[in-house]
Amino acid sequence: MQLIPLPAFTDNYIWMVHDERRALVVDPGDAQAVQEVLQRLGLQLDVILVTHHHGDHTGGVADLRAATGAQVFGPAREAMPEPLTRIKGGDKLKALGLIFQVIDVPGHTAGHIAYFCADMETAPLLFCGDTLFSAGCGRLFEGSPAQMLASLDTLAALPGATRVCCAHEYTLSNLKFACAVEPHNQALADYLVSATSLRLQQQPTLPSSISLEQQINPFLRTRQATVIQAVQAVDASARDEVSIFAALRQWKNQY
Repeated sequence: MQLIPLPAFTDNYIWMVHDERRALVVDPGDAQAVQEVLQRLGLQLDVILVTHHHGDHTGGVADLRAATGAQVFGPAREAMPEPLTRIKGGDKLKALGLIFQVIDVPGHTAGHIAYFCADMETAPLLFCGDTLFSAGCGRLFEGSPAQMLASLDTLAALPGATRVCCAHEYTLSNLKFACAVEPHNQALADYLVSATSLRLQQQPTLPSSISLEQQINPFLRTRQATVIQAVQAVDASARDEVSIFAALRQWKNQY
């Protein structure tokens, strides 16, 4: 079973899993990017997984479904290209012989979901859309800070070896902000070096891992004293967990 990030648009990744015969893709905003790989590798697209309704994640769904007959799964509480099977947190689905657990992760959008697969042979997989990024998190377009904090807490509790398959290559810009928040975090400094090297070679920085994100992602570290102190230096009114998180997200918005 192979995992491939397919670049799309300016900085999107469409994730593909395949067994050299059949494939699934996650958030195919661009049908052509997927069809080219299917043709080149001789794969049949069986399943399309969608995390949320934004066009850069759904734009290619209809064309791919029409061309391949793939079954589409997407969030129960968002407008989606029909027809599809609507799913919500707690549901499970089977694709390519793998079991995916659906997790509700509202915040970026109101009905955003993620897909977690514990039984990949190398390490668990998380397709988290625009909820969790490496060294960052999604903007709060529809959800509240409390919702996003709870969603990130849920993802941070997954096994440390879990591969974090985000939908955008935002790592370097996120790391610059993270270094402003925690300038003395050595793990963060080390990761900045390795991520920069990958991008200079035009390689993806993803997937990340839950264990790495716990060390370097300020949005998973809002209960750490170093992050709290940095946030309060910017916004002295931030006191409780949710207001600390909200102030950190606002700081990133303006950074």
